[in-house]
Amino acid sequence: MIFISKILFFTSHHGFYTVIVLLLFFGLLSFLTKKAWLLAPILPLAILNGFAGQYLNAWFLNQYGVESIAVITSDVETNSTLNDMYIHDYEAIVKNQNGKYTPTFFSTTTASIYPIENAIRIPEVEKPFPVKYIPGYEKNIVILYYQSEAGKNLLRYEKLAPVNSARIKYETDRTNKEFIQEYSAALEEYLQLYDDPEYKNKLEELKKESNSSR
Repeated sequence: MIFISKILFFTSHHGFYTVIVLLLFFGLLSFLTKKAWLLAPILPLAILNGFAGQYLNAWFLNQYGVESIAVITSDVETNSTLNDMYIHDYEAIVKNQNGKYTPTFFSTTTASIYPIENAIRIPEVEKPFPVKYIPGYEKNIVILYYQSEAGKNLLRYEKLAPVNSARIKYETDRTNKEFIQEYSAALEEYLQLYDDPEYKNKLEELKKESNSSR
């Protein structure tokens, strides 16, 4: 497992050097066997690693790694961009099973994050966040973003979106029964996930209002 983790760390963090290794490996193999077709996998593997290297690393670490915590110690904005956003280089420390910390690094484009999605979410500097790694090679980590405080806050904010939408409709026309029902349903769904006294009271008010209007 440690060997696989080291390989995945290298391929996901060093894309250019991975291409060089592929060229040398398949080039030598082709030379020794006198088979030119062995050069064919180089380009597909290089492209595949560029698009999916991080995702494969994230899946592997989440599947077989052990959970711990890490802290970002440095966040440096580079001159390079991705989707019109500046790429950042990060340094971090990871807590080992013996309680000591191991330094590591990643960037906006090389960070492995779970769950796998088309978004790059990095926790804040100085704030501990959950990660997974293979014991013996703590340098290679996957960020469990939605288990971090920032991730939990983001999830809660996203769950509030339908509640706020329904609230605006209701406050615009409090006599509309459909708006009252929509607001009530949104609150009930939200309260199944989060215990919020304010929204509980509002839901009770809506139920009383709905009963009185019948």
